[in-house]
Amino acid sequence: MKKQDRASLIQTILNKIYPKTPIPLNHRSKYELLIAVLLSAQCTDKRVNEVTPFLFKLANNAFTMKDIPVETIYKIIRPCGLAPKKSRAIQQLSLILTEKYNGKVPESFDDLEKLPGVGHKTASVVMSQGFGYPAFPVDTHIHRLAQRWGLTNGKNVRQTEKDLKKLFSQKSWNKLHLQIIFYGREFCSARSCYGLECQICKACYPSRKKAIYTKKA
Repeated sequence: MKKQDRASLIQTILNKIYPKTPIPLNHRSKYELLIAVLLSAQCTDKRVNEVTPFLFKLANNAFTMKDIPVETIYKIIRPCGLAPKKSRAIQQLSLILTEKYNGKVPESFDDLEKLPGVGHKTASVVMSQGFGYPAFPVDTHIHRLAQRWGLTNGKNVRQTEKDLKKLFSQKSWNKLHLQIIFYGREFCSARSCYGLECQICKACYPSRKKAIYTKKA
């Protein structure tokens, strides 16, 4: 089966399993989305959703957050991991948003990626889920599955993103990246399947015998 054929088959299966793709991080504004995505690095969405109500009750906008002591932010977000770095980033980016963008989240990949604690993946999620721009954020789930499904060589997340964008139409990116994440969590996790058991792995490689150990992002 050719790579493009596998991509079409995968998309068909995912559309049947996940016709709707609700945004997994709870938020009420683009600012809250930005902070939630920042917190989700090396942390589960479930844990982030448990923490953010307490954080946003304290401050749900850049103008208020910039004046919250880093130590206070740290105490709230500590369960998310990397809390010292993330708490400083939250305060610093909030200050920048007030000084440079009148408290609003910039509608630009470049501007977002210049903010403290905001890398390409975080910016892509905000642009996709917050502003509706076509983007294909690649997290560890997507990076792993793209390798198991033979859609990329797994060299790094940037290469995986580039490869997936070539295989799938731009209009599908925003929905598809969530579908793949949901599928990875439910059916093809890091410590199961290994390219041999789930519906998509078997559909793409029905004759595969050896487990696939993927390259980390």
